[in-house]
Amino acid sequence: MSGFWNEKREPIRQHLIDWWKHDGLVLTVLSNKSSPDPVAPPPPPPPKNLQEAWCDLEYRRLRAEHEFGYVYYGADAFEYYDTQIGPGTLGAMLGSRVQLSQDTVWYHPIIEDADATRDIRLDRSNHWYQLHMAMCRDGMKHANGRYLVGIPDLIENFDTLATLRECQTLLIDMLERPRWVKRCISQINQAYFEAFNDLYDVVRDEYGGNAFSAFHIWGPGKTAKVQCDASAMISADMFNEFVVPALTEQCRWLDYSMHHLDGTQAVHHLDSLLKIDALDAIEWTPQSGIEGGGHPRWHAMYRKILEAGKSVQAIGVTPQEVVPLLDACGTRGMYIMCYTHTQDEAEQVLAATGKYRH
Repeated sequence: MSGFWNEKREPIRQHLIDWWKHDGLVLTVLSNKSSPDPVAPPPPPPPKNLQEAWCDLEYRRLRAEHEFGYVYYGADAFEYYDTQIGPGTLGAMLGSRVQLSQDTVWYHPIIEDADATRDIRLDRSNHWYQLHMAMCRDGMKHANGRYLVGIPDLIENFDTLATLRECQTLLIDMLERPRWVKRCISQINQAYFEAFNDLYDVVRDEYGGNAFSAFHIWGPGKTAKVQCDASAMISADMFNEFVVPALTEQCRWLDYSMHHLDGTQAVHHLDSLLKIDALDAIEWTPQSGIEGGGHPRWHAMYRKILEAGKSVQAIGVTPQEVVPLLDACGTRGMYIMCYTHTQDEAEQVLAATGKYRH
């Protein structure tokens, strides 16, 4: 047990629980500290190569512990060790070829002949499975209540199949071999449950909860962000036929689930998402080049989600947008993520929102 949720952090934990219940506000305000924590450990030596930068257990952990001392965690923000090696860890565990780069990780398809494809199964001897398990164990060994260790950004169902098969080819498969696509998605779901369970058994805290490496979430049970970014390329009918059944199964299996809705091209699936009873929350990510998550353009969409009984996470909210967003959408079921340039600016946001928080 980590002992992370001590008296200091207990209000944060309760705010997150209330948010999942659609009955409270979560506000995270993050910035650089005006002066680093004097007990912050020094940075590790620079990595020799990309392999070390992404995959060396000690380097990854020491870098995270160093960064904790330089980040200002305001309101409900909390420290957690992000163990992901790029978004799409499950695809790597299922055999996708991994290409490391300076700022991200690329996953390359491996299914060339659908007719000759074997069943998709989690192989616990897979290098990337072993590495992620080791990274989580190493984090838990050294956390000592100072931080949580997050489950990596697995990604699931249709998006993972698009990684294994190649997305454009998979879109044709949906027309030419729909039963094969559905079978693969079902098998990927089972692999997801197995991988998540294994990781959860390592990182769960004293409340049976876990942090998740994407979007700064925690819940007092199996907690994850779910998604289908490839839904931007398919119709509502295809989304309902191919994705919704697997997504529903996933949300029912998890204790707390939040869907990552990515870009205006995917918004036409919102009504389908709102009908998934087991889905607890929806996060909205506007694509690059348009208004950010706190802009008034999105207020009506947030209210629609809230009125349907789901909680909302709004990201990329500027300091000037926080109060207008709260005035427009209220505090019940709202989670606002705000990044500021300085600690002084972060403290101004906290002062301005004091009347909304309790």
